[in-house]
Amino acid sequence: DGVTEVLAHRSDNLRDKFIEIPCSEDYDSHKRFAGCTPIKCGRGVTDAVITREEAERIRRIAERGLSLGGSDGGASILDLHSGALSLGKHFVNLYRYFGDKIQDVFTEEDFALYRDVRQRIQQRIAQVFGISPSAMYLTKPTFFSRMNSTGAKTTHDEYWHPHVDKVTYGSFDYTSLLYLSDYSEDFGGGRFVFMDADSNKTVEPRAGRVSFFTSGSENLHRVEKVQWGTRFAITISFTCDPEHGIGDPLLA
Repeated sequence: DGVTEVLAHRSDNLRDKFIEIPCSEDYDSHKRFAGCTPIKCGRGVTDAVITREEAERIRRIAERGLSLGGSDGGASILDLHSGALSLGKHFVNLYRYFGDKIQDVFTEEDFALYRDVRQRIQQRIAQVFGISPSAMYLTKPTFFSRMNSTGAKTTHDEYWHPHVDKVTYGSFDYTSLLYLSDYSEDFGGGRFVFMDADSNKTVEPRAGRVSFFTSGSENLHRVEKVQWGTRFAITISFTCDPEHGIGDPLLA
């Protein structure tokens, strides 16, 4: 793996840490949106946007939703926007599958907290990259993930492969992760790794920590395999293209 440098230790309490890096050419093959498409690229970590208590409340939303399903392999997802939920080796639509019973699982307060957290993350990303939050749109997939050491059963369970979000998803311009559990306390392995040409730079998850970055090849990354315990996070993604924007989930 070459040299590994830790960008953010679990024990750190980071107000703001930002590293600027040159933008890749990935953005040139997509329509550019002035005042939003990255001109300044990089990666940041902050423990000052979401509190640990809020992260615990968000994790309980994820736990309740994922308790309705769950993958046979080590990685389960729950997407409150589309309703996608891992179930065995497949996915079901949570809202269609459970219908009105979903009101017994989630509350309006849950969705309000989710929305508030998303807005604060969006504002922080906009501030750091010098763009207007209103120029960014939430995009899909935006989802909860639960990872443990169970072996992969399908390719969906293989979360550890290096990838570039802009290449994988197209619409992504800015990616963020809100961690909902603690590295080395709740789980082992599972660190986030930026794979640079000269070395790897890792982020150790901590409940309430937000890691965010521009989505192009300048931020090739992977997640280490979880060795023990359970790792919870939520991926929240933003696009500059209003046509790829999605709304906040509603408990209808």
